[in-house]
Amino acid sequence: MPQASSKIHIYKEEWDRRLHEVQVSKNDLNRLVMDYLVIEGYKSAAEEFAQEASVVPEVDFESIESRMKVREALQRGDVEDAIVRVNELNPEILDNNRALFFHLQQQKLIEYIRQGRVVEALQFAQDELAQLGEHSPEFLSELEKTMSLLAFEQSSFTPSAIGDLLSPAQRMKTAGEVNAAILESLNQGKEVKLVQLVKFLSWGQGMLKEHAEFPKMTLDDGTILGSSSSTL
Repeated sequence: MPQASSKIHIYKEEWDRRLHEVQVSKNDLNRLVMDYLVIEGYKSAAEEFAQEASVVPEVDFESIESRMKVREALQRGDVEDAIVRVNELNPEILDNNRALFFHLQQQKLIEYIRQGRVVEALQFAQDELAQLGEHSPEFLSELEKTMSLLAFEQSSFTPSAIGDLLSPAQRMKTAGEVNAAILESLNQGKEVKLVQLVKFLSWGQGMLKEHAEFPKMTLDDGTILGSSSSTL
């Protein structure tokens, strides 16, 4: 005979009742919204929401615009402009973060290669990046991977692991790293709190499903958080 399940069953009516018993203050919700607007860089919306909801953000609104200009510069491939703007915000950001400085220099090298400026790319790698690579095996590996783009410059085939460096996603990755460093320098969270809450919810549901059957919460795309099974 099949062994009976030892899991607790929590049915939808009881689950809904328990959810409605949870009290969340309007102030907490407003702060979650403000946190999202600030970190994602919606300055105008953040200013308007601050007035409507009487929420005071933890950062200066002008710093939001400055961060967005840095991100926009990196997304269009203007690394030099991004570096200048980061230093205007806080020169210690790059002085104290060798990995971030290297990745910005690496992105600049990628842009040289993207533009077909081979001689400049080689010179830049030798003058600016080689020394950094000598003191870090990880940096050296990334530099070698970037330089290997030159070997496939005239080829119709480029391995995806290398070719991805030329994709818009690589610029976004660098921009995200810089954005996080700026936020950290402002004593602001590096990740939207709503995202953190979704991750925590997913983890919590994953833990709970080991001991109970219950209506799983899902995202708009139908993804069940913390579970691959269907709801009750």
